[in-house]
Amino acid sequence: MVKNIVVSFLLVAASFTPVHAADKAPKDSSVAGELRVRLEDAVRIGLQKSRTLELARLDRRMSSEKLMEATSPVLPQITSGFTYTRSLQPSVMFLPNFPGDTSPMEISSDNSATATLEVSQSLFNGSAYASIRAAATAGKMSDEAYRNAESAVLSDISMAYYDALISRDQLKLVEESIARWEESRKDTQAMFRQGVVADIDTLKAFLSVENLRPDLIQAETRVNATMTRLKNTMGVSLETPLVLLDTLSVGSRSYPGDLGAAWSEAMEKRPDIRQLELQVKAEKDKITAVRAERFPMLTAVGQLESQTAFDDEVQLSDSRWPVSSWVGVQVSLPIFTGYRISSRVQQAKIAQFQTMTRLEDLRANAMAEIELRLSAWREAEKRIDVQSSTIAMAQRGYRISLLRFREGVGSRLELTDSELQLNKARTNYLQAVYDYLAAGVLLDRSLGRIPR
Repeated sequence: MVKNIVVSFLLVAASFTPVHAADKAPKDSSVAGELRVRLEDAVRIGLQKSRTLELARLDRRMSSEKLMEATSPVLPQITSGFTYTRSLQPSVMFLPNFPGDTSPMEISSDNSATATLEVSQSLFNGSAYASIRAAATAGKMSDEAYRNAESAVLSDISMAYYDALISRDQLKLVEESIARWEESRKDTQAMFRQGVVADIDTLKAFLSVENLRPDLIQAETRVNATMTRLKNTMGVSLETPLVLLDTLSVGSRSYPGDLGAAWSEAMEKRPDIRQLELQVKAEKDKITAVRAERFPMLTAVGQLESQTAFDDEVQLSDSRWPVSSWVGVQVSLPIFTGYRISSRVQQAKIAQFQTMTRLEDLRANAMAEIELRLSAWREAEKRIDVQSSTIAMAQRGYRISLLRFREGVGSRLELTDSELQLNKARTNYLQAVYDYLAAGVLLDRSLGRIPR
């Protein structure tokens, strides 16, 4: 009896275990080897695998190390040294013996050694302090460069994703058009057998289907091309099956109502503009650093020294190591450098003027870019409103024309025209939605918006 109860309990537990494990298992977008992604998934994968961002990360690390290097001149400098000398021939000094005569005397030992420890600390170094400020500004520039690279990667992935979506939907439109014409062809054949239409109508129906085959091939090719570009942009293998879970749909977006507000937002957020502004500041710090080379440098120095000398008959442990030490202050002031400092100051000023000119040019281009992209986004938004009602009317017109054709009161020309109008309305709406989304991506980048 107990055995039966245990077996029953195990069977019930086993029946519930897979469901419980499935509930606890983390959700994965990959099924049977394929990668199923939404736009945010594609962006996340792309940011993780982007080589452009990896280079930007390395640039940030490089800037951090350069800041550490720039700080080193104002930190204590400690140097140690040890010198050992073996006399092969002893040094000799000649001392006077009798008038007109001298006698040699050996004054060196067989072995000698000296150990030193030198310490220096900069007390005033104007050039070093200015260089530290310039290096710190360069670090902020690398942060803005990373944000700019991140914005570019986000835009590229989003555009590639939308390109893949519209190519997929365009293929679907062609397939639906072929299906409608195929249905019409079957209706025409049935009506021909009934003697309602002529043989030429069946031929036209057949040609209507076959003339769409090249469009189908082109649409399939575009799908493959856009999917390949998306995979490459995301950094995944081209052999990985990719399934897009999103659709081309209009989401909620909010942008400034006037150009002035958009311009203010861009000046505050755009990383490329911030980067050039910081570069202007860094160039100013470089000018200060070069000018500071004309100022005196004040350094505190000190040395601790121990030396010994002994012959081969004396053990090293029995030798003496007297210690000497000294401290002092060292001052250096350039008097004439052959116009080197003056030339470097002028070079730094020219570099600053060049950066300021590039900054003004970038601001002007950004203003025009924002105006054009804001206009394109508003235009696409209006087209969507127009095409939404156009599709409904085109669908209604096609249904009426198809019904009239089946009843024998409508012509094939009327049905063909309705089909063309329906296909054009759907294509225009699809293109308007794509243009709306693409304009939003480009406008986000123009305004310096980086989604998180």
